[in-house]
Amino acid sequence: MRNPFAPKAPEAVETPPAPVATPPYVAPPAPAALITPVAIPTAAVPAPSAPAERKGWLDRLKNGLRKTGSSITTVFTGTQIDDALYEELEEALLMADTGVKATTHLLADLKRRVKDSKTTDPAAVKGLLADALTDLLRPLEKSLVIGEHTPTVIMVAGVNGAGKTTSIGKLTKHLADEGAAVLLAAADTFRAAAREQLGVWADRNTVEIVSQEGGDPAAVSFDAVTAGKARGKDVVLVDTAGRLPTQLHLMEELRKIRRVVTKADATAPHEVLLVIDGNTGQNALAQVRSFDDALQLTGLIVTKLDGTAKGGVLAAIAQERPIPVYFIGVGEKLEDLETFNAREFAQALLT
Repeated sequence: MRNPFAPKAPEAVETPPAPVATPPYVAPPAPAALITPVAIPTAAVPAPSAPAERKGWLDRLKNGLRKTGSSITTVFTGTQIDDALYEELEEALLMADTGVKATTHLLADLKRRVKDSKTTDPAAVKGLLADALTDLLRPLEKSLVIGEHTPTVIMVAGVNGAGKTTSIGKLTKHLADEGAAVLLAAADTFRAAAREQLGVWADRNTVEIVSQEGGDPAAVSFDAVTAGKARGKDVVLVDTAGRLPTQLHLMEELRKIRRVVTKADATAPHEVLLVIDGNTGQNALAQVRSFDDALQLTGLIVTKLDGTAKGGVLAAIAQERPIPVYFIGVGEKLEDLETFNAREFAQALLT
């Protein structure tokens, strides 16, 4: 299974001929990469000749974060670097849902960078802020690895309306297109629309689905993992019912699903992902805390960054609960789900 998100391998480079009349040496091609494990890596910082698809996606990300970016960048239109600038920047960062702790960290880091670089131009401070934000977000970059376990069991949780089932469908499409055998588990057994939506993605991607109307979500998850092992599937994706972290009985149900999945496969679940809506601001951080305490999260998918999302919440997450962000989404289309890159995000936020 080829890596769905990796850039194409560079072609072999021909060494220029030597001055003497000898045939030019052609470097042998690099050995083929191992099929497993397959990593879905964080995207590399794009080169000037980045593919048009990635550039188009970055443009959509910038558009989604433009409201926040403009409120921050206007701070740097003055003529001097003084306390007033830092006070305005502090207010702008807080309004962008960066949170008190992350804002305090960024301001202290920025002042240090300004001092070290002896910068006197306020416009140049924006670039230093991008560097500080990139360093803060860098720990969130991590690869989603598929193939170390067969099957790789991925449990996905989130509140209602966060885009959980759609994100699962997009991830399924990427994996299926690269030859991975995927099995979907419709563990949201009490909401018919959720099962139907997941069923549409299963049909569209020609992958199998384990579903049971009104059944026990933990039992459906157990059956799916057992079936995935028996049928030699590469990935089992478990879609759980949306719930608020304040609904304690539903959070306990999630814990039960996790325990039962472990009974089906002692090493599973191998990934526990939380899908959060980028428009929910500091509430998203509260969701991360609650779900992490209940499930020990391994990764995040941040969706809907194409609307009124402020974006600063990722800095708050990096500062207070640095769980890797595997993917971010900027729309409903398949290509609108992309890997997270700290430098790209920081630049988009401050454009």
